[in-house]
Amino acid sequence: MYTTLNRIFERHKYKAAVFILLTLASLVCLTLVFARVYVTKSYSYSNLVWNLFLAWIPFVLAYLAYMLSWKRWLLFLVIPAFAFLWLIFFPNAPYILTDLQHLGEWTSSAPVWYDVILLVWFSWTGMLLGVVSLSLMQEIIRREFSRVLGWLFVFFVAGLSSAGVYIGRFFRLNSWDILQDPAGIAGSLWSWLSDPSLKSVGFISLYTLFFIFVYLTLYAFGHILLEHRPQPE
Repeated sequence: MYTTLNRIFERHKYKAAVFILLTLASLVCLTLVFARVYVTKSYSYSNLVWNLFLAWIPFVLAYLAYMLSWKRWLLFLVIPAFAFLWLIFFPNAPYILTDLQHLGEWTSSAPVWYDVILLVWFSWTGMLLGVVSLSLMQEIIRREFSRVLGWLFVFFVAGLSSAGVYIGRFFRLNSWDILQDPAGIAGSLWSWLSDPSLKSVGFISLYTLFFIFVYLTLYAFGHILLEHRPQPE
């Protein structure tokens, strides 16, 4: 029993470490908000707590999909449903980065440097939740299909999620709106897609480029460990 548990831990220790670190980062975010509310008696930035909760949803869905994908009979039955929900909620993770635009909007006794740290903590935690969840989904596709298809999936999701961030930020539409009123959402999106503004094209293009850069950088850092592993003789 001990040997089996130790083998499982060795296989997934870095995934467990990432989960623990993201949990601790989220606790820091909550502490920063609650401390700000307690000192300033203002609920400014408290909406970030909800945004962070939404960013955790795709992470949990991706982790569950990753664990279930090892069961071959579940791969084509349960995983598509998880993948669909994950794709709907995924933009909530990188969306938090756009909350930086609220810096300085609310006047209170909190110093600007504190609000900068608070927003950076939330933004970076949300971005990491998105990157890790995308990495888990990419691994499923790479393992079951091919490496090329896995990377095509990453670039597709990066562009699609950037469009989702734009829709959420400027159209004020939420992930659950797709589930509640799919026909109405489709009509709104079609009217936008038929005549996209220059602002929307610029935002989506730049955000996609930024997200891909962050993803590739963290991907490269994560694989540095593989280069330092001792090679078998």
